[in-house]
Amino acid sequence: MKMLLNGEWQDRERKIEVVDPFDNTVIDTIPAGDEKDVEIALDSATRGFEITRRMTVYERAQILFKTAKIIEERLEEFATTIAREGSKTITEARKEASRCVNTITCSAEEAKRILGETIPWDSFPGGEKRKGYYYRFPIGVILAITPFNDPLNLVAHKLGPAIAAGNSVILKPATVTPLSAIKLVEAMLEAGLPAPAIQLITGQGARIGDPLVSDGRVRMISFTGGVEAGKHIVARAGIKKIGMELGSDSPVIVWKDADMKLAVESCVSGAFWAAGQNCIGVQRLLVHKDIYDEFKNKFIERTGSYKIGDKMKEDTDMGPMITEAEARRVEQWVKEAEEKGASILIGGGRDGALYQPTVLENVSRDASVHCEEVFGPTVNLYPVDDLEEAIKEANSLPYGLLAAVFTRDIEVAFKAAYELDCGGVMINDSTDYRLDSMPFGGVKYSGLGREGLKFSLQEMTEPKVICFNLPGV
Repeated sequence: MKMLLNGEWQDRERKIEVVDPFDNTVIDTIPAGDEKDVEIALDSATRGFEITRRMTVYERAQILFKTAKIIEERLEEFATTIAREGSKTITEARKEASRCVNTITCSAEEAKRILGETIPWDSFPGGEKRKGYYYRFPIGVILAITPFNDPLNLVAHKLGPAIAAGNSVILKPATVTPLSAIKLVEAMLEAGLPAPAIQLITGQGARIGDPLVSDGRVRMISFTGGVEAGKHIVARAGIKKIGMELGSDSPVIVWKDADMKLAVESCVSGAFWAAGQNCIGVQRLLVHKDIYDEFKNKFIERTGSYKIGDKMKEDTDMGPMITEAEARRVEQWVKEAEEKGASILIGGGRDGALYQPTVLENVSRDASVHCEEVFGPTVNLYPVDDLEEAIKEANSLPYGLLAAVFTRDIEVAFKAAYELDCGGVMINDSTDYRLDSMPFGGVKYSGLGREGLKFSLQEMTEPKVICFNLPGV
């Protein structure tokens, strides 16, 4: 496949292979962009903004509606691409493709709701003769940097609002999963998006990342990825808007009155969806001591029923991690936890990039699987005595994306909801639940700003005040 620069699909002599992590077959190649390509992208996006800023709301919305329809009509094609280039099973990939249709559709709808307000200028003496309002305007070139774990829908979460708002975009997809992003851009162009509105540059982040993020022509960076990469970007970005969705270490409190079946099923799915490579995947289960043993046994039993292997088979529950190197990293982290006293209740084995769903207990608080985002198919169990202890433990790490609590007690639910330090609390759902239109983001090291279509539009626009001094009024 090629990258889109200056309105044309372009190739380069230097290539990067896109590999299926299950069997290491080469699916396709992409161009390895360089600093010259960055300059082309920046210059073209700047000129593209002169087009997008003048597009009507109707034009933007119609392009996005048509894009969503194209994806829906080719859902299996998009799902197959997601599954082949990444870690998701075909079943998981179909869900992501369906969510992408919703994300783009909601973006189109929100394009019509970028509203301003009148301002009561006469609310302070001296303003009696003044009338006016504010409206929101697009900010310019948006740099969208996307991760591998949701290679289609997380791209849509950046492109949809950016186009809806009237911005131009430079998209840098994950090097290991760029094909879904390319197909999305193709669909947008087919739907009528002017080619100068979007640049898609592929290549190694180590080479093209710094010149992209540091350039003053970029007015906002929308980044999803790891904490260390986020720190690197912030240090080099200069004065521009930054939206970041970073790491997490998602805690779930399972209270003594929880619906056991619901909690087990939700948390097993939440822990091992997409091989655990999920920023809101369940990592820490804080279970009331009165039900701890029962929950543990049922959780292990359900985990043991998971079928791992070929992503393209309909009955596969979990596929490989994105690379064998990542699977080896998780294997090392689990061994480190064992050396520090943890017990492996189930799992712990690796075959290439396939890492078994793994459940741990007695995990030391200084083990990497406790205090860092694992981003793999492991989950830790901890018994807790009371709610204060559970909330304190949940809040003890420098992350705060989503948390969850399973309980039938409304007072427990409300106390947890208001005292858990995070961007969202799911009641009787695992942390792995997200409606694409909700405000999504975290506190502490989990990010800056909020995604979710309406909220992304706020980030990708600015208010401008218009004030008329009318002495004759």
